[in-house]
Amino acid sequence: MSSVRVTTLPNGLRVATDSMPDVQSVSLGCWVGVGTRNETAEVNGVAHLVEHMLFKGTERRSAFRISEEIENVGGQLNAYTTREQTAYYAKVLHEDTALAVDLIADMLQNSALDEEELGRERAVVLQEIGQSVDTPDDIIFDHFQATAYPNQAIGRPVLGSAEIVGALPRSALIDYIHGNYGGPSLVLAAAGRIEHDRMVELAEKAFSGLSDRPAGPVEPARYAGGDYREIRDLEQLHLVLGFDGVGVHDPDFYAHSVLSTLLGGGMSSRLFQEVREKRGLVYSIYTFTGGYGDGGLFGVYAGTGEEEATELLPVVCDEIVKVGATVTEEEVARARAQLKAGTLMSLESSMSRCEQLGQQLLIYDRPVPVEEIVRKIDAVDRAAVVAAAERLRASRPTVAAIGPVGRLEDYDRIAARLS
Repeated sequence: MSSVRVTTLPNGLRVATDSMPDVQSVSLGCWVGVGTRNETAEVNGVAHLVEHMLFKGTERRSAFRISEEIENVGGQLNAYTTREQTAYYAKVLHEDTALAVDLIADMLQNSALDEEELGRERAVVLQEIGQSVDTPDDIIFDHFQATAYPNQAIGRPVLGSAEIVGALPRSALIDYIHGNYGGPSLVLAAAGRIEHDRMVELAEKAFSGLSDRPAGPVEPARYAGGDYREIRDLEQLHLVLGFDGVGVHDPDFYAHSVLSTLLGGGMSSRLFQEVREKRGLVYSIYTFTGGYGDGGLFGVYAGTGEEEATELLPVVCDEIVKVGATVTEEEVARARAQLKAGTLMSLESSMSRCEQLGQQLLIYDRPVPVEEIVRKIDAVDRAAVVAAAERLRASRPTVAAIGPVGRLEDYDRIAARLS
Protein backbone atom coordinates (compact mmCIF):
# COMPACT_ATOMS: atom_id res chain seq x y z
CA MET A 1 0.00 0.00 0.00
CA SER A 2 1.40 3.40 -0.98
CA SER A 3 2.34 5.84 1.78
CA VAL A 4 1.59 8.79 -0.53
CA ARG A 5 -1.71 10.69 -0.58
CA VAL A 6 -2.73 13.79 -2.56
CA THR A 7 -5.66 16.20 -2.08
CA THR A 8 -6.45 19.21 -4.27
CA LEU A 9 -8.01 22.22 -2.54
CA PRO A 10 -10.65 24.43 -4.24
CA ASN A 11 -8.03 27.09 -5.04
CA GLY A 12 -5.95 24.53 -6.95
CA LEU A 13 -3.27 23.97 -4.29
CA ARG A 14 -2.27 20.33 -4.14
CA VAL A 15 -1.44 18.89 -0.72
CA ALA A 16 0.72 15.77 -0.88
CA THR A 17 2.08 13.67 1.97
CA ASP A 18 4.41 10.70 2.26
CA SER A 19 4.05 9.08 5.67
CA MET A 20 7.20 7.85 7.46
CA PRO A 21 5.85 6.89 10.91
CA ASP A 22 9.20 5.67 12.27
CA VAL A 23 10.87 9.11 12.20
CA GLN A 24 10.39 12.03 14.59
CA SER A 25 10.61 14.87 12.07
CA VAL A 26 8.70 16.30 9.13
CA SER A 27 10.17 17.81 5.96
CA LEU A 28 7.70 20.03 4.18
CA GLY A 29 7.56 22.86 1.71
CA CYS A 30 5.88 24.62 -1.16
CA TRP A 31 7.12 23.74 -4.62
CA VAL A 32 6.07 26.41 -7.10
CA GLY A 33 6.03 25.50 -10.79
CA VAL A 34 7.59 28.76 -11.96
CA GLY A 35 11.11 30.11 -12.24
CA THR A 36 13.41 31.92 -14.64
CA ARG A 37 11.41 30.69 -17.65
CA ASN A 38 8.46 32.73 -16.40
CA GLU A 39 10.37 36.02 -16.62
CA THR A 40 10.68 38.46 -19.48
CA ALA A 41 14.15 39.59 -20.51
CA GLU A 42 13.56 43.00 -18.95
CA VAL A 43 13.15 41.54 -15.44
CA ASN A 44 15.55 38.58 -15.64
CA GLY A 45 16.42 37.66 -12.06
CA VAL A 46 13.09 38.69 -10.53
CA ALA A 47 12.10 35.09 -9.64
CA HIS A 48 15.27 34.66 -7.61
CA LEU A 49 14.94 38.10 -6.00
CA VAL A 50 11.35 37.26 -5.00
CA GLU A 51 12.63 34.07 -3.34
CA HIS A 52 15.04 36.18 -1.27
CA MET A 53 12.47 38.84 -0.41
CA LEU A 54 9.87 36.41 0.93
CA PHE A 55 12.20 35.85 3.89
CA LYS A 56 12.36 39.59 4.62
CA GLY A 57 9.12 40.03 6.52
CA THR A 58 5.37 39.74 6.20
CA GLU A 59 2.46 41.79 7.47
CA ARG A 60 2.74 40.09 10.88
CA ARG A 61 6.35 38.90 11.06
CA SER A 62 9.64 40.78 10.66
CA ALA A 63 12.57 39.15 8.86
CA PHE A 64 14.16 38.46 12.25
CA ARG A 65 10.93 36.98 13.60
CA ILE A 66 10.75 34.50 10.69
CA SER A 67 14.24 33.17 11.41
CA GLU A 68 13.69 33.32 15.18
CA GLU A 69 10.44 31.32 15.13
CA ILE A 70 11.87 28.45 13.09
CA GLU A 71 15.11 28.33 15.10
CA ASN A 72 13.26 28.54 18.43
CA VAL A 73 12.05 25.00 17.73
CA GLY A 74 15.36 23.79 16.27
CA GLY A 75 14.00 23.80 12.73
CA GLN A 76 15.54 24.75 9.40
CA LEU A 77 14.07 26.98 6.68
CA ASN A 78 15.48 27.49 3.20
CA ALA A 79 14.62 28.04 -0.48
CA TYR A 80 15.98 27.80 -4.01
CA THR A 81 15.12 28.97 -7.52
CA THR A 82 15.68 27.09 -10.78
CA ARG A 83 14.62 27.77 -14.35
CA GLU A 84 11.29 25.97 -13.92
CA GLN A 85 10.68 25.78 -10.16
CA THR A 86 10.99 27.72 -6.92
CA ALA A 87 10.90 25.95 -3.55
CA TYR A 88 10.42 27.09 0.04
CA TYR A 89 10.99 24.28 2.50
CA ALA A 90 11.51 23.48 6.17
CA LYS A 91 12.42 20.59 8.44
CA VAL A 92 11.01 20.46 11.98
CA LEU A 93 10.08 18.00 14.69
CA HIS A 94 6.63 16.58 13.99
CA GLU A 95 5.00 18.54 16.82
CA ASP A 96 6.06 21.79 15.11
CA THR A 97 4.48 21.01 11.74
CA ALA A 98 1.73 23.60 12.14
CA LEU A 99 4.29 26.34 12.78
CA ALA A 100 6.27 25.45 9.64
CA VAL A 101 3.14 25.41 7.47
CA ASP A 102 2.02 28.75 8.87
CA LEU A 103 5.46 30.33 8.32
CA ILE A 104 5.72 29.26 4.68
CA ALA A 105 2.10 30.17 3.94
CA ASP A 106 2.60 33.60 5.52
CA MET A 107 5.74 34.23 3.46
CA LEU A 108 4.10 33.22 0.18
CA GLN A 109 0.86 35.16 0.67
CA ASN A 110 1.65 38.15 2.87
CA SER A 111 5.16 39.31 2.04
CA ALA A 112 5.61 42.98 2.93
CA LEU A 113 8.22 43.61 0.20
CA ASP A 114 9.46 46.56 2.23
CA GLU A 115 11.38 49.09 0.11
CA GLU A 116 14.22 49.38 2.63
CA GLU A 117 14.56 45.60 2.87
CA LEU A 118 14.42 45.39 -0.91
CA GLY A 119 17.34 47.80 -1.21
CA ARG A 120 19.42 45.70 1.16
CA GLU A 121 18.47 42.42 -0.49
CA ARG A 122 19.29 43.75 -3.95
CA ALA A 123 22.78 44.44 -2.62
CA VAL A 124 22.99 40.88 -1.25
CA VAL A 125 21.94 39.36 -4.58
CA LEU A 126 24.41 41.60 -6.42
CA GLN A 127 27.11 40.13 -4.17
CA GLU A 128 25.85 36.65 -5.08
CA ILE A 129 26.04 37.51 -8.79
CA GLY A 130 29.55 38.90 -8.34
CA GLN A 131 30.64 35.77 -6.51
CA SER A 132 29.25 33.60 -9.31
CA VAL A 133 31.06 35.64 -11.97
CA ASP A 134 34.29 35.26 -9.99
CA THR A 135 33.83 31.48 -9.78
CA PRO A 136 34.63 30.11 -13.26
CA ASP A 137 33.49 26.56 -12.56
CA ASP A 138 30.10 28.04 -11.62
CA ILE A 139 29.54 30.78 -14.21
CA ILE A 140 30.64 28.48 -17.06
CA PHE A 141 27.28 26.70 -16.80
CA ASP A 142 25.39 29.97 -17.31
CA HIS A 143 27.41 30.63 -20.46
CA PHE A 144 26.78 27.06 -21.61
CA GLN A 145 23.04 27.47 -21.04
CA ALA A 146 22.92 30.80 -22.87
CA THR A 147 24.86 29.38 -25.83
CA ALA A 148 22.66 26.29 -26.05
CA TYR A 149 19.46 28.37 -25.81
CA PRO A 150 20.32 31.86 -27.12
CA ASN A 151 17.94 34.82 -26.78
CA GLN A 152 15.19 32.97 -24.91
CA ALA A 153 13.97 32.63 -21.36
CA ILE A 154 15.37 29.17 -20.69
CA GLY A 155 18.85 30.38 -21.65
CA ARG A 156 18.96 33.30 -19.24
CA PRO A 157 20.71 33.03 -15.85
CA VAL A 158 18.70 32.31 -12.72
CA LEU A 159 20.48 35.07 -10.80
CA GLY A 160 20.00 37.61 -13.58
CA SER A 161 22.51 40.33 -14.42
CA ALA A 162 23.80 43.00 -12.06
CA GLU A 163 22.42 45.75 -14.31
CA ILE A 164 18.86 44.40 -14.30
CA VAL A 165 18.68 43.18 -10.70
CA GLY A 166 20.17 46.41 -9.41
CA ALA A 167 17.31 48.35 -10.96
CA LEU A 168 14.34 46.03 -10.35
CA PRO A 169 11.51 48.03 -8.77
CA ARG A 170 9.17 46.72 -6.08
CA SER A 171 6.35 46.68 -8.64
CA ALA A 172 8.18 44.05 -10.71
CA LEU A 173 8.23 41.70 -7.72
CA ILE A 174 4.54 42.32 -6.99
CA ASP A 175 3.62 41.65 -10.63
CA TYR A 176 5.64 38.43 -10.68
CA ILE A 177 4.05 37.10 -7.47
CA HIS A 178 0.51 38.01 -8.52
CA GLY A 179 0.99 36.49 -11.95
CA ASN A 180 2.64 33.24 -10.88
CA TYR A 181 1.98 32.30 -7.25
CA GLY A 182 -1.58 31.00 -7.61
CA GLY A 183 -2.92 27.73 -6.23
CA PRO A 184 -2.66 25.73 -9.49
CA SER A 185 1.10 26.45 -9.58
CA LEU A 186 1.76 25.29 -6.00
CA VAL A 187 2.29 21.94 -4.32
CA LEU A 188 2.48 21.70 -0.53
CA ALA A 189 4.48 18.50 0.01
CA ALA A 190 5.42 16.82 3.27
CA ALA A 191 7.29 13.65 4.21
CA GLY A 192 7.93 12.23 7.64
CA ARG A 193 5.77 11.72 10.72
CA ILE A 194 2.66 13.36 9.32
CA GLU A 195 -1.01 12.48 8.93
CA HIS A 196 -2.46 13.47 5.57
CA ASP A 197 -5.80 14.69 6.86
CA ARG A 198 -4.01 16.89 9.41
CA MET A 199 -1.84 18.42 6.67
CA VAL A 200 -4.93 19.13 4.55
CA GLU A 201 -6.58 20.79 7.53
CA LEU A 202 -3.52 22.98 8.11
CA ALA A 203 -3.32 23.89 4.42
CA GLU A 204 -6.99 24.83 4.18
CA LYS A 205 -6.52 27.29 7.03
CA ALA A 206 -3.07 28.65 6.16
CA PHE A 207 -3.53 29.06 2.38
CA SER A 208 -7.09 30.39 2.38
CA GLY A 209 -5.94 33.65 0.80
CA LEU A 210 -4.25 31.99 -2.15
CA SER A 211 -5.68 32.90 -5.55
CA ASP A 212 -6.84 30.26 -8.02
CA ARG A 213 -5.06 31.90 -10.97
CA PRO A 214 -2.77 29.61 -13.00
CA ALA A 215 0.59 30.87 -14.20
CA GLY A 216 0.83 31.91 -17.84
CA PRO A 217 2.47 29.86 -20.61
CA VAL A 218 6.24 29.88 -21.07
CA GLU A 219 8.27 30.47 -24.21
CA PRO A 220 9.13 27.12 -25.86
CA ALA A 221 12.71 25.90 -25.59
CA ARG A 222 14.61 26.06 -28.90
CA TYR A 223 18.02 24.42 -28.76
CA ALA A 224 20.58 26.02 -31.09
CA GLY A 225 24.09 25.14 -29.89
CA GLY A 226 27.19 27.14 -30.66
CA ASP A 227 30.49 28.38 -29.28
CA TYR A 228 31.41 30.64 -26.32
CA ARG A 229 35.00 31.39 -25.29
CA GLU A 230 36.22 33.85 -22.70
CA ILE A 231 39.90 34.52 -22.13
CA ARG A 232 40.71 34.85 -18.43
CA ASP A 233 44.03 34.79 -16.61
CA LEU A 234 43.39 31.54 -14.76
CA GLU A 235 45.44 28.49 -13.88
CA GLN A 236 42.69 26.22 -15.18
CA LEU A 237 40.62 26.09 -18.33
CA HIS A 238 36.96 25.39 -17.48
CA LEU A 239 35.16 23.66 -20.31
CA VAL A 240 31.65 22.37 -20.98
CA LEU A 241 30.86 20.39 -24.12
CA GLY A 242 27.20 19.58 -24.59
CA PHE A 243 24.34 18.55 -26.84
CA ASP A 244 20.60 18.76 -27.29
CA GLY A 245 19.30 16.33 -24.68
CA VAL A 246 15.84 15.09 -23.78
CA GLY A 247 13.02 16.43 -21.63
CA VAL A 248 11.54 14.79 -18.57
CA HIS A 249 8.58 13.46 -20.58
CA ASP A 250 10.73 11.95 -23.34
CA PRO A 251 10.64 8.13 -23.50
CA ASP A 252 14.44 8.16 -23.83
CA PHE A 253 14.93 10.09 -20.56
CA TYR A 254 16.24 7.11 -18.60
CA ALA A 255 18.40 5.88 -21.47
CA HIS A 256 20.15 9.26 -21.48
CA SER A 257 20.56 9.04 -17.69
CA VAL A 258 22.20 5.61 -18.01
CA LEU A 259 24.44 6.90 -20.81
CA SER A 260 25.48 9.88 -18.68
CA THR A 261 26.32 7.61 -15.75
CA LEU A 262 28.47 5.18 -17.68
CA LEU A 263 30.20 7.93 -19.66
CA GLY A 264 31.04 10.26 -16.79
CA GLY A 265 29.08 9.43 -13.65
CA GLY A 266 31.69 7.96 -11.34
CA MET A 267 35.25 6.70 -10.88
CA SER A 268 34.58 3.67 -13.08
CA SER A 269 33.11 5.77 -15.90
CA ARG A 270 34.75 5.94 -19.29
CA LEU A 271 35.74 9.59 -19.15
CA PHE A 272 37.13 9.42 -15.61
CA GLN A 273 39.20 6.37 -16.46
CA GLU A 274 40.49 7.57 -19.84
CA VAL A 275 40.93 11.28 -19.20
CA ARG A 276 42.01 11.37 -15.55
CA GLU A 277 43.33 7.94 -14.57
CA LYS A 278 45.12 6.94 -17.79
CA ARG A 279 46.20 10.34 -19.13
CA GLY A 280 46.21 12.65 -16.10
CA LEU A 281 44.66 15.50 -18.09
CA VAL A 282 42.20 16.72 -15.44
CA TYR A 283 41.42 16.71 -11.77
CA SER A 284 37.65 16.97 -12.36
CA ILE A 285 35.55 15.59 -15.20
CA TYR A 286 31.92 14.49 -15.17
CA THR A 287 28.77 14.35 -17.28
CA PHE A 288 25.38 15.78 -16.45
CA THR A 289 21.84 15.85 -17.81
CA GLY A 290 19.27 18.60 -17.39
CA GLY A 291 15.69 17.76 -18.28
CA TYR A 292 12.97 20.39 -18.77
CA GLY A 293 9.33 20.13 -19.65
CA ASP A 294 10.03 20.50 -23.36
CA GLY A 295 13.71 19.75 -23.87
CA GLY A 296 16.97 19.11 -22.13
CA LEU A 297 20.74 19.25 -22.18
CA PHE A 298 23.47 16.63 -21.99
CA GLY A 299 26.94 17.88 -21.12
CA VAL A 300 30.50 17.11 -20.08
CA TYR A 301 32.38 19.40 -17.69
CA ALA A 302 36.17 19.32 -17.37
CA GLY A 303 38.77 21.51 -15.70
CA THR A 304 42.29 21.30 -17.10
CA GLY A 305 45.59 23.16 -17.37
CA GLU A 306 46.63 25.24 -20.36
CA GLU A 307 49.20 22.67 -21.49
CA GLU A 308 46.69 19.82 -21.31
CA ALA A 309 43.91 21.70 -23.12
CA THR A 310 45.19 20.71 -26.56
CA GLU A 311 44.85 17.00 -25.84
CA LEU A 312 41.71 17.11 -23.71
CA LEU A 313 38.94 17.85 -26.20
CA PRO A 314 40.04 15.32 -28.85
CA VAL A 315 40.09 12.61 -26.17
CA VAL A 316 36.65 13.59 -24.85
CA CYS A 317 35.20 13.71 -28.37
CA ASP A 318 36.73 10.33 -29.15
CA GLU A 319 35.14 8.77 -26.07
CA ILE A 320 31.73 10.21 -26.99
CA VAL A 321 32.05 8.83 -30.52
CA LYS A 322 33.26 5.42 -29.35
CA VAL A 323 30.67 4.82 -26.66
CA GLY A 324 27.88 4.07 -29.11
CA ALA A 325 29.91 1.42 -30.89
CA THR A 326 31.76 -0.17 -27.98
CA VAL A 327 29.51 0.07 -24.93
CA THR A 328 29.09 -3.30 -23.23
CA GLU A 329 26.19 -4.91 -21.44
CA GLU A 330 28.35 -4.96 -18.29
CA GLU A 331 28.77 -1.17 -18.40
CA VAL A 332 25.05 -0.67 -18.92
CA ALA A 333 24.27 -2.97 -15.99
CA ARG A 334 26.71 -1.09 -13.73
CA ALA A 335 25.20 2.28 -14.68
CA ARG A 336 21.68 0.97 -14.07
CA ALA A 337 22.78 -0.26 -10.64
CA GLN A 338 24.22 3.17 -9.78
CA LEU A 339 21.00 4.94 -10.78
CA LYS A 340 18.80 2.49 -8.91
CA ALA A 341 20.93 2.70 -5.79
CA GLY A 342 20.74 6.48 -5.79
CA THR A 343 16.98 6.37 -6.24
CA LEU A 344 16.40 3.83 -3.47
CA MET A 345 18.86 5.39 -1.01
CA SER A 346 17.07 8.72 -1.35
CA LEU A 347 13.99 7.09 0.18
CA GLU A 348 15.81 7.06 3.53
CA SER A 349 15.70 10.88 3.70
CA SER A 350 12.44 12.68 4.49
CA MET A 351 13.68 15.81 2.71
CA SER A 352 14.51 13.85 -0.45
CA ARG A 353 11.09 12.20 -0.39
CA CYS A 354 9.36 15.53 0.18
CA GLU A 355 11.26 17.19 -2.67
CA GLN A 356 10.64 14.29 -5.04
CA LEU A 357 6.94 14.39 -4.26
CA GLY A 358 6.67 18.13 -4.85
CA GLN A 359 8.61 17.97 -8.09
CA GLN A 360 6.76 14.93 -9.42
CA LEU A 361 3.39 16.61 -9.00
CA LEU A 362 4.63 19.72 -10.80
CA ILE A 363 6.26 17.75 -13.63
CA TYR A 364 4.02 14.71 -14.09
CA ASP A 365 0.87 15.86 -12.30
CA ARG A 366 0.98 12.71 -10.15
CA PRO A 367 3.23 10.95 -7.64
CA VAL A 368 5.52 8.50 -9.44
CA PRO A 369 5.97 5.23 -7.51
CA VAL A 370 9.58 4.22 -6.99
CA GLU A 371 8.74 0.83 -8.50
CA GLU A 372 7.86 2.58 -11.75
CA ILE A 373 11.16 4.47 -11.79
CA VAL A 374 13.15 1.28 -11.11
CA ARG A 375 11.21 -0.54 -13.84
CA LYS A 376 12.08 2.17 -16.38
CA ILE A 377 15.74 2.10 -15.40
CA ASP A 378 15.80 -1.70 -15.69
CA ALA A 379 14.26 -1.43 -19.17
CA VAL A 380 17.31 0.43 -20.51
CA ASP A 381 19.44 -2.03 -22.46
CA ARG A 382 22.52 -1.66 -24.62
CA ALA A 383 20.47 -0.85 -27.72
CA ALA A 384 18.74 2.02 -25.91
CA VAL A 385 22.10 3.47 -24.80
CA VAL A 386 23.48 3.21 -28.33
CA ALA A 387 20.42 5.01 -29.70
CA ALA A 388 20.80 7.73 -27.05
CA ALA A 389 24.44 8.28 -28.00
CA GLU A 390 23.55 8.53 -31.69
CA ARG A 391 20.75 10.97 -30.91
CA LEU A 392 23.16 13.26 -29.04
CA ARG A 393 25.70 13.30 -31.85
CA ALA A 394 23.00 14.19 -34.36
CA SER A 395 22.63 17.59 -32.67
CA ARG A 396 24.85 20.64 -33.07
CA PRO A 397 27.31 20.71 -30.17
CA THR A 398 27.58 23.52 -27.63
CA VAL A 399 31.05 24.54 -26.44
CA ALA A 400 31.66 26.93 -23.54
CA ALA A 401 35.13 27.68 -22.19
CA ILE A 402 36.65 30.14 -19.70
CA GLY A 403 40.35 30.60 -18.96
CA PRO A 404 43.42 30.06 -21.15
CA VAL A 405 41.40 29.10 -24.24
CA GLY A 406 44.09 29.75 -26.86
CA ARG A 407 45.02 26.11 -27.38
CA LEU A 408 41.50 24.81 -27.86
CA GLU A 409 40.58 23.64 -31.32
CA ASP A 410 38.15 25.82 -33.27
CA TYR A 411 34.47 25.02 -33.12
CA ASP A 412 34.18 23.52 -36.61
CA ARG A 413 37.01 21.08 -35.89
CA ILE A 414 35.33 19.98 -32.65
CA ALA A 415 32.00 19.51 -34.43
CA ALA A 416 33.73 17.47 -37.15
CA ARG A 417 35.25 15.13 -34.55
CA LEU A 418 31.76 14.38 -33.25
CA SER A 419 30.12 13.81 -36.62
